[in-house]
Amino acid sequence: MRPAKARVRKRIAGPQRAARATKPQRSAPRTASGATSTRAKPLALGDLSQLLGYSIRRAQLWIFREFSRQLAAFEISPAQFSVLCVIDANPGVNQLAVAQLLSIERAGLGRLVDHLEGRGLVRRSASAVNRRYYVLYLTETGTTLLGRLRPAAAASDKALAAKIGPRAYKELQRALSTFVGDA
Repeated sequence: MRPAKARVRKRIAGPQRAARATKPQRSAPRTASGATSTRAKPLALGDLSQLLGYSIRRAQLWIFREFSRQLAAFEISPAQFSVLCVIDANPGVNQLAVAQLLSIERAGLGRLVDHLEGRGLVRRSASAVNRRYYVLYLTETGTTLLGRLRPAAAASDKALAAKIGPRAYKELQRALSTFVGDA
């Protein structure tokens, strides 16, 4: 802000200043004739509609929403589910290895594990091999909950198969398996 404008604003009285500071209300869009439109025209995607990456991202958002809906009753996020699955498949896994495998920043995984540990689902202890690292184990409660989460995960995949069809689901799963090992 320039000094000249600052001086002008200081001279404006209290109520007038407040009136000027508020943002004007936006009105509904107007049509070519000047009439107010009640519904805005949908925006075009342009080149995005032709890009496979954009379509994959939109699919990922749909899948994430569906999966989150399935897990909501358990108060577990998809990221937490992923961590539980990796720990279950690799008891005593190094916390850093989990972060790398799932492409989660180390600090983010630390907070996630803190939360899971606080809920009594995960046990974290210092590594016997390297004291600078923590290793992770599922607790009995964590193992039980994961057993209850697996059908919810399967239901989410079933919803995707229903949306795109069983054949397209299998083809998509096969095509995307190329990326599963990439971290």
